[in-house]
Amino acid sequence: MNVGFIGLGIMGQPMSRHLLEAGFSLTVYNRTASKAKALVAMGAKLAESPAAIATGSEIIITMLPDTPEVESVLFGKDSVYEGLSAGKIVVDMSTISPEATAQFAARLREKQCELLDAPVSGGENGAIAGTLTIMVGGDEQAFQKCLPLLQAMGKNIVHLGASGNGQRVKLVNQVICALNILAMSEGLHLAESLGLDGKKVLQVVSSGAAGSWMLSNLAPRILQNDFNPGFMIKLQQKDLRLASEAISALGENFPGTALTYSLFTQAVEQGLGKQGTQGLINIFRPAKS
Repeated sequence: MNVGFIGLGIMGQPMSRHLLEAGFSLTVYNRTASKAKALVAMGAKLAESPAAIATGSEIIITMLPDTPEVESVLFGKDSVYEGLSAGKIVVDMSTISPEATAQFAARLREKQCELLDAPVSGGENGAIAGTLTIMVGGDEQAFQKCLPLLQAMGKNIVHLGASGNGQRVKLVNQVICALNILAMSEGLHLAESLGLDGKKVLQVVSSGAAGSWMLSNLAPRILQNDFNPGFMIKLQQKDLRLASEAISALGENFPGTALTYSLFTQAVEQGLGKQGTQGLINIFRPAKS
C-alpha cells in the first residue's frame, strides 16, 4: 500500500518511522524538506508538494498544527485536492475544528474520496513508542481500510462515528488534560512555596488518589527544570481555543475550561508558547531578574 505523510514535526517524525518499520511504502512531504532526511535514509521517498503526495498515494496522512494549515495543504496551491482521484482516503491526524473537518470531508467527497479525522493523544513519548490513542471519525469502510496503518502508530484505536467526532472527542481529552496540568502545576508550586522537597512530595502524591499521567510523566521534568516540549504550550492553548469555541456554540458554562484557556493564553503571551505543557508552572513562579 502506498502511503503519503505530510507534516514531520515532533509527532509526525516518529509516526512516519513506524509506518516504514511496518513495511508500508512511504512518501513524505514537509515544508522544511531537511526534516525528511532521516526518513529518506530509512527508505521513504520525498515529494515536492502535497499534490505530488496525493497523486502517488492511496492513503494520505496529515499531521499539522491547526485548521488553517490543514485547509491550505488540502485545498490551497499544489494541494492534496489537486492530486486526488476517486477512492483515495485522507487521514487528518491533526487537532482542528470539528466543523471545519466536516466541511473538508464534504469537499473531498466531490472527488469520491473520504476524509477520516483521527487526532491522537499520548504526546511525543506515545508517538515514539507507537502507543498513541487514536480517536477516529468518518466512514466505517474507510476506517477499516486504514486500520493497519493506525495500528502501526497506536494501540488504542476507536472509531467514533460521523465525520468530526474524532475531533470532538479530542477536545474532551484536551479539556481533561489541561485541567490535570493546572492541578499538577499548582500543587508543585504550592510544594515549592512551602519549602518542601519536591521529589519526596511527588513520591507521596503520585502514589495515592492524586496520581495522574501528568504527575507521572511531566512532574519529574518540572523538578529537573526540563521544559523541552513533548507537546507545546501554544498547541495546548490552540486546542483549548477550539474547545472554547465548541462550548460557546452549546451556550453552557464550563468554568474549568475557561480558566485553563485563560492561563495557557497568559503563558503564550509571556513567551512560553514553545515550552512543553509542563511549563505552565512558570506563570506562577517569580520572574527571574
